[in-house]
Amino acid sequence: MRTYDFSPLFRSTIGFDRLFDLVETAQRATDEGYPPYNIERLAEDRYQITLAVAGFSPDEVSVTAEHNVVTIEGGKSEKTEREFLYRGISTRHFKRQFSLADYVQVKGATFDNGLLKIELVREIPEAMKPRRIAINGASASNVHQLEGKAA
Repeated sequence: MRTYDFSPLFRSTIGFDRLFDLVETAQRATDEGYPPYNIERLAEDRYQITLAVAGFSPDEVSVTAEHNVVTIEGGKSEKTEREFLYRGISTRHFKRQFSLADYVQVKGATFDNGLLKIELVREIPEAMKPRRIAINGASASNVHQLEGKAA
């Protein structure tokens, strides 16, 4: 995979630090593919992340939302010694992070049949939403029409 040096852009851009951090993080990420996940758009401003965490119970998985990043961690403690002839269900420790856009918040998480579902909602504050501006103009009583001569 190629790596790009963004340092020349730092000299001529202001306020794009978060964008460059996201790109650099994406380049460094070693996507091992565990646990598998889906990201769905449920509506215009609603999203859902679904992780397949077979073999884990809800108390062995944690979801943390902090400053535009949601982190999912899981760890299984082997309490009993078991002898596996074949082990195809992975129960290793994992940590998965997702970067969230501005105003996207985690609304809740559910655990059902080995699937962890995290609900996300984008709630834009009223002050940031587009608003219609009334145009003040001259009323009809203030407009004087000039009489023109017919040619």
